[in-house]
Amino acid sequence: MKEFLKVLSRFSLPYKKYIIGAVLANILSAVLNVFSFMSIIPMLNMLFGMDNSAYDYQPWQWDGIKDIAINNLYYYTGLLIARFGHQTTLLIIGIFLCVTTFFKTACYFFSSAVMVPLRTGIVRDIRIMVYDKVLHLPLAFVTDERRGDIIARMSGDVAEVETSITSSLNMLIKDPILIIFYFCTLVFVSWQLTLFTILVMPGLIWIMGAIGRKLKAKSLFAQSKWSETMSQLDEMLGGLRIIKAFIAEDKMLDRFRHVNNEYRDASNRVAIRQASAHPVSEFLGTCIIVLVLWFGGTLIFSDKAPIDAPTFIFYMVILYSVINPLKDLSKTSYQIPKGLASMERIDKILNTENPIKEAENPTTINGLNDKIEFRNVHFTYSNNPQEVIHGVDLCIERGKTIALVGQSGSGKSTLVDLLPRYHDVSAGQILIDDTDVRQLRLHDLRSLIGNVNQEAILFNDSFFNNIAFGVENATMEQVIEAAKIANAHDFIMQSEKGYDTFVGDRGCRLSGGQRQRISIARAILKNPPILILDEATSALDTESERLVQEALERLMKSRTTIAIAHRLSTIKNANEIYVLHEGRIVERGTHEQLISLGGYYKHLNDMQQL
Repeated sequence: MKEFLKVLSRFSLPYKKYIIGAVLANILSAVLNVFSFMSIIPMLNMLFGMDNSAYDYQPWQWDGIKDIAINNLYYYTGLLIARFGHQTTLLIIGIFLCVTTFFKTACYFFSSAVMVPLRTGIVRDIRIMVYDKVLHLPLAFVTDERRGDIIARMSGDVAEVETSITSSLNMLIKDPILIIFYFCTLVFVSWQLTLFTILVMPGLIWIMGAIGRKLKAKSLFAQSKWSETMSQLDEMLGGLRIIKAFIAEDKMLDRFRHVNNEYRDASNRVAIRQASAHPVSEFLGTCIIVLVLWFGGTLIFSDKAPIDAPTFIFYMVILYSVINPLKDLSKTSYQIPKGLASMERIDKILNTENPIKEAENPTTINGLNDKIEFRNVHFTYSNNPQEVIHGVDLCIERGKTIALVGQSGSGKSTLVDLLPRYHDVSAGQILIDDTDVRQLRLHDLRSLIGNVNQEAILFNDSFFNNIAFGVENATMEQVIEAAKIANAHDFIMQSEKGYDTFVGDRGCRLSGGQRQRISIARAILKNPPILILDEATSALDTESERLVQEALERLMKSRTTIAIAHRLSTIKNANEIYVLHEGRIVERGTHEQLISLGGYYKHLNDMQQL
């Protein structure tokens, strides 16, 4: 229960007015319920002539609350019978019951309806918090975690929180209020019977607790299997071309069938244990009723009976009314552990510490005035103790173009990822105009940098919105101008709706060269002073490469550029070329200087001439 209260306190504070409204409505509903039961039994008792002494009762003659209630109910019922007769009095009582039941059910409806905004609001807030957290975590988090697992936590786990926790809130507010009011009524009617009931009640609670104790662990296992299912689905959608090329449909289906069967078996165990809540509580509740009937009967048949038969009937009606909210609570006690298991998985994301932190008093920056400097930079991934970048020193003057070359895995992309702080250096410094990038406001730093990557990342949106992505209030004229510079305007205008045409999921309706030119247009519109080109032409055919290279040359004019390239022909005109090998700079110079050295760069160049 402590875990549940922590979850509730974290997310329900903005919705406290709904909780207060539900509490007040449930209190009023409980009062009306108890009052209707308390009034109708003595009324019907007199109506059918079971206790004619009621006519001798006087109003407001009492020695306590119990006496005044009984005296007045009996007295006024007697007056109604004397004045209108039995049939009319029965109709009046029926109308009275309808009125009290109407108000009681209206209060119950209001208490349920007022909780709907709270339930949906909490689930919305959790989804937004998870999405916001993933957006702001460093790239390493997404690469370390499976995308399918993250999707499963935002979909299946959040849905389970809604089903198991937020849907239980109404019962957790309503049922304790009903139980408290009914229990006070039971004590009021007969403390002896109530004491006996209390003595046998812990057995019910213990048995229900024993059944539900392992539900959270089973739910955690089931949700982990759901994550595996989503991960395999994500892998299948992303790798469908390779799966078909290698005729691996049956293999992938077997993998999916295996994990799906494991998820089904785990879900079955959770569902069966959860399904046992109602029958077990029904059976145990009946056992309590039978025990109380037996004990109450012994009290009534004793010589000095502390309770009479009509009062005992009323007591049993209230006791049976207590059993229903107890059953609901037992059902809730089964649902909540499932939700807590899902919340634990969601918290793994929400509680992940973001190592990329803003400086307490960040420095603002509006542009690049002098140079970018990497000073004795070292870097190690948090999940791998082996150092990736080893003491790199390099300097890029404003308006110059440098190139990073080397074999795959030499650390080129990792090195440039340190500049916009997708990761932070383990040691050393990266400075822009002699200011450490860790002292700059993240928004200002990344506003200075434009990226064109090997894989052009586009969104399932229009050409216009993809080009204007990240640029507020961009006009159509500006977007068209950027597209023209990027050699993209012609093929955009040939599409069915021009700039309003959707490009498909990740730009699937476009060729590789078209996707790359859209990403270049996006960088042109952003107009950053610093440009990072990460293998921007390596995956293109000759014609596409020519068009993209022309667009890149226009983009690189008057900008400070860091270009990563495998094709050395694309970076021959760079002001300086740095050759990386296993995270270290082993050579530097212009293309001609590096060729004349006859070292690693010349070896790479000769390999590409073959």
